[in-house]
Amino acid sequence: MTTTDTGLEPTTAPGTDDLDLIHGVADRLVGAMTSVIEGKPDVVRTTVTVLFAGGHLLIEDVPGVGKTMLAKTLARSIDATVRRIQFTPDLLPSDVTGVSIFNQDARRFEFRPGAIFANVVVGDEINRASPKTQSALLESMEEHQVTVDGTTYPLQAPFIVMATQNPIEMEGTYPLPEAQRDRFMARISMGYPSPAAELDLLATHGGVSPLEGLGAVTDADTINRVVQAVTRVHTSPAVRQYIVDLVTRTRSTSALRLGASPRAALHLLRASRAHAALEGRDHVIPDDVQTLAGPVLAHRLMPSSETQLARRTTADVVTDLLRQVPVPSAAR
Repeated sequence: MTTTDTGLEPTTAPGTDDLDLIHGVADRLVGAMTSVIEGKPDVVRTTVTVLFAGGHLLIEDVPGVGKTMLAKTLARSIDATVRRIQFTPDLLPSDVTGVSIFNQDARRFEFRPGAIFANVVVGDEINRASPKTQSALLESMEEHQVTVDGTTYPLQAPFIVMATQNPIEMEGTYPLPEAQRDRFMARISMGYPSPAAELDLLATHGGVSPLEGLGAVTDADTINRVVQAVTRVHTSPAVRQYIVDLVTRTRSTSALRLGASPRAALHLLRASRAHAALEGRDHVIPDDVQTLAGPVLAHRLMPSSETQLARRTTADVVTDLLRQVPVPSAAR
């Protein structure tokens, strides 16, 4: 197993060159993305954090607030292969993964790759497709490979799925299965822009698409180097125990009927490492964990009936647990 898969401590800490690389790429990406996504610096930074942590991102919000624009902006900022999948009720699993077609001339089956074969996959309105089609993403998101007709095809690194979804209360949506939600490292919401940001939007984006003038500021090989550098960020036993204590508490609180999985703990560790690196540190501190706990954990949890009756969200529950779980005094 690799360090990225297991969350085990690397043998060497990131050096100054690694941190400089991470900072340089982050600055270029954030600068390019904020030129399009105005007034949402935290959303942009979380998106870059998930990319550097080697995870996948779920963007949930009402239509028209820029979910797809955020995903397309990141894709345009990286010189890598990009595919967009528009999820609809009639989309088939083979449209996502690919299909074997019989070649009459060669008299053999040939594999035609589906839309998932790209470095950056933009999945638009993922919860408008059937659960059967949604499940076609499970193997690729977890194992970076696709199996069709008994043959396994690897996906190239880096590989990130950025999926948008509308709230499940909206017409024509299917709730994502628990296993699918658990594959996403983090979930974010765009939210409505401030009046000032919306006024700027009308002034600057009212004529042409803001993506037209956006070019790539990094490439796939550089992102691979950044992801590997992030795995070398040190995490002390105390911080790892803090992550375990937090995740364990989600499984015992009466406010939830489904707690976080071991995969959630790994994702929180990896995201915390990326956040620490973006802050210029070669080690994780509890603040990193607390910053990412909501985006990483909340979408995987299921509230109890009492929590729903109280009109409280799983993000509210995570906030409560962060207050209850003791914070380690020694981070290194």
